[in-house]
Amino acid sequence: MCTPLTCTATNWPVLANNFKIKWVDIDENNLNMDLDDLERKITPLTKVIYLVHWGGYPVDLDRVKEIQNKTDALYGFKPVVIEDCAHAMGSTYKEKMLGNHGNICTYSLQAIKHITSIDGGMMILPHRELYDRAKLLRWYGIDRESNEKAFRCEDDIKEWGFKFHMNDVSAAVGLGNLKYIDEIVGKHKENAKYYDDNLSDIPGITVLERKNDRESSFWIYSMLVENRQGFMNHMKECNIIVSQVHERNDIHACVSEFKIHLPTLDRITSQLISIPVGWWVTGEEREYIVDCIKKGW
Repeated sequence: MCTPLTCTATNWPVLANNFKIKWVDIDENNLNMDLDDLERKITPLTKVIYLVHWGGYPVDLDRVKEIQNKTDALYGFKPVVIEDCAHAMGSTYKEKMLGNHGNICTYSLQAIKHITSIDGGMMILPHRELYDRAKLLRWYGIDRESNEKAFRCEDDIKEWGFKFHMNDVSAAVGLGNLKYIDEIVGKHKENAKYYDDNLSDIPGITVLERKNDRESSFWIYSMLVENRQGFMNHMKECNIIVSQVHERNDIHACVSEFKIHLPTLDRITSQLISIPVGWWVTGEEREYIVDCIKKGW
């Protein structure tokens, strides 16, 4: 079960592992997976719920757990939950950082994320067995922590793996960035709060949901606008870059066999836009962005 409103990097590994995709619609209030639609579409064949925290805003993980338990009661099988946290470095749900709710979580350290290691990412696993297996699969199935007598004269490889380990240069860059994570995420949050406070009452704009039990790291600041092309043209005239950020994945030829009707996504996609929110946006710049929006388009 996947959401199509995300980067293709989220969903293409599903195809690479010869699984089938069943698309789930989005929630127009927050652009995350519509959990009502998810529950309707669960079948005995459902093995994985693969969700995205859009822009860093956490999915209702308690509701997801309820759906897991209902599936177990109906079919005797609890689907695995994988959280794509690529947007969500520093986000919290029920006062705990994402990655602490019992699921598999993946984080991106690609060049334009909150912090970067040039490329690559991190994975958080809910128990030791998965952790140990992931470490083997990361590097050809070789146990680099065993007591072999000579490096590369390895013990028996029980399951072949990949070359997914991070190199030392990327690791050094990532560690150098890590000490700034609180400052970086804090600036994203400050800019987002300013937008929330100043854009909520502007005609033609819908600010997305903010619930008290979760906190977004606001990798991007998304909202819905009427006449999006007019809005984009106006912002370009103001020398402000805006973007949809990601195209919906379900339109591509490689997933044509999984095409289904997703009414909310069909309606919302033409209204989706994101405005600059990153740590580099100064107080004066965010004020200018809001002033330009207030002038209309």
